[in-house]
Formats: sequence, structure tokens, C-alpha cells
Amino acid sequence: MDCTLSEACSVRPKTAGALGINSIDFRLTEEQDAMQRWARDFAENEIAPYALEWDKNKEFPMETVKKMHQMGLMTIGVPAKYGGEDYDNVTQNLITEEIARGDAGIAITMVASTLLGANPVLVAATDKQKKWWYERELEGCITAFCFNESGAGSDGGDMFTRCHRVGDAYILNGTKQFISNGGIAGLYTVFAILDKKMGNRGMCAFMVDRNTPGISIGVREDKRGNCSSNSVSINFENVRVPVQNLLGKEGDGFKIAVQTHNISQLNIAAISLGVAEASFAAAAQYSFERYQFGKPIYESQPIQLMLSDMAEHIEAGRILCLMTAIERHLGLSYRESASRAKCFCSDTAIKVTSEVAELFGGDRYFRKCPIEKYLRDANNMPIFEVQPKLLSPAI
Repeated sequence: MDCTLSEACSVRPKTAGALGINSIDFRLTEEQDAMQRWARDFAENEIAPYALEWDKNKEFPMETVKKMHQMGLMTIGVPAKYGGEDYDNVTQNLITEEIARGDAGIAITMVASTLLGANPVLVAATDKQKKWWYERELEGCITAFCFNESGAGSDGGDMFTRCHRVGDAYILNGTKQFISNGGIAGLYTVFAILDKKMGNRGMCAFMVDRNTPGISIGVREDKRGNCSSNSVSINFENVRVPVQNLLGKEGDGFKIAVQTHNISQLNIAAISLGVAEASFAAAAQYSFERYQFGKPIYESQPIQLMLSDMAEHIEAGRILCLMTAIERHLGLSYRESASRAKCFCSDTAIKVTSEVAELFGGDRYFRKCPIEKYLRDANNMPIFEVQPKLLSPAI
């Protein structure tokens, strides 16, 4: 069905009843609430206390990620049919937001593996392909989504990575850049063009084992924000990929990429909210601790209005995310909702962190203060998951 949640709610009662949405209830279920608190506890105890140190040293905290895998956080996108917990879309977003409150870089690592890197498999793989992929994920294998290239646009039409078939395999040549988890992943979903003249209509998607001969990893990117996540360039030189690792058919790659981005935009919205909420919490606490003219600055009406405005934007973003997650769960069209949620929430992260930085004044320049980190992390959010240009509205 190609309609949005709001459109579905405006139809006749009989139709709305058939969809199970005679009324909208934004309250969390007991299970969703429990999962949110579980993720929040982990972020507060295992991530937040170390986030500033990871950022300062540009350190990838592998031990923490391993612990996340043991707890099931690194496999929240694995369907129950293949051994996962089968978390619904709302729960996935709640978990992502809470982990991002602890550290955006760790949230990116989680999302880039169990959701973004694996989503092409979710939307296009055969049952046999999914079994192979998800078994390795459950064993602890991290994944990465290999689409971006230096000098190539988001529509993929001018992608430089090429593939051609030789017997029972495809040969891949090219370089991917800014790949989250690229240096630590054991599985890649890789996009390449069959023929330059075909543009993105000739794009193919593959499941690729990191240990395949011909794959080399570039130097880790020196990023301005989200420093705890691993981002590298990946070079593919005459990499031989079995035919059975092709996702869908030849030419399906761009359609798979668009469907993947539709899903992952919602994840970036959740990470943005996590950064904004962490900043807001720091500002609220600071407003009670910082005194001017003999009283806490919280008692100043302009400060109260500033904090109230931040809270309103965060809550509005959360509602957008929740509506989009429900649309996806119901099988409705959610492409536009996901884009709106991502844009609004990433803008909210920048707005909130910028205002919080002003509130903290000179204190934000000290390493023990997390505000400067939140500001850098937030400013990266708008560049993530830029929607590829669509071939047609039907995709």
C-alpha cells in the first residue's frame, strides 16, 4: 500500500479498522519500555563514562563493542527466523537513541553493522543468502555498507567501482571511501556498476567476505566528530565474488541502495536525538549548578525558555521517528517520513548543541566538559545517509 500513516488514518473507519489503527497510541509497550531502560543503563554505565577519552584518543573501543555483541545490541537487526530477537522498528530506534546518548560514535558502529550494512541483505537476499550472512553476524562478525566514493554523487550514476562476470564469479575493481566499520568488518555489502554507459541502472549489490583476496584497507579517516567509530577507504583490486553472492538480479543494486537508505535515515534520526538529549541533560544539570547574582541560572526566565524550546524540538523529533517506525511496521510507504525525520532530527541536534554551548560559555573549552564533543558529533549528522536520487517514484 502506497500511503502514509496520516493518510491511512484519514480513511473510512472500516478501512482504518482493517489496518488496526482506528486510534493512534504513542505509548510504549511494556517490552519496548524495558528495552529502552536496558539500553539506557548500558549506555550510562559502559559507554558514557569513557566517551570523552575515546574521543580524545580517537580510539575504537573494541572491548565495549564485543560486550555489546554479547548482550545482543550488535544484532538488533537480525530477524527471529535467522536466530535474532526480531525487535520491531520502534524498539530498534529506542535502543539506537539510548546508545547515542552515551556516545554517537558507538551508536554509528552498531547501526552501521546490524542495520545499514545488513539492510541490503534484509531487503534483497534469498533465504540461503540470509542464513549465511546472519549466522556470521550472530557469531560476532561486524558488517559494513560500501557505497560511498570520492567524487561520486549519491545517485550512484558516476560510481567508479566496476564489476564484470567471468564464469561463475564477478570481478570487482574500485575504491570505496568514508566506510563506517570498514576497517573492522568481516562482511561487506558492496555496490558496483556493470557498464559505465548504463549508469545506476546497471548497478549490482554483492555480499563480500573481508578475507577475499584483493581487498586492502586504507588509513583510518581523521574525523572531526564521532571519533570512536571506524571509518576507512577500502580498495577492491580484481576481487573475485561468487555469483551466488549477488543480491537480487543484475541491475537491482540501485533499488536495493534506495530501500536501504530509506531504513537507515530513521536510524540517523535516532542517533541525532541521542546527541541532542545528552546535550540537553547536561544543560539542565548545569543550569542548577551555575550561579549568577546569588541564584542558579535556572531561575532566569530566558534560560527556562531556552531549555523548554530544546525539549520541545527533541520531543517533536521523537514523534516523527515514532510515526515513521510505525509506518514501516505496518508496511506503509515511509520514504518521505524517514527523510523528514532525519532532516528534522539532525537539525535539532545542531540547534540544541549550539545553544547548550552558548549556555556553558567558556566552560565548554575544557576537556572534562562534553559539550564541545556533542557539538562536533551533531554537525556530522546532516551528511549521513543523503538519499540517493530516485530513478522513479515506484522505487
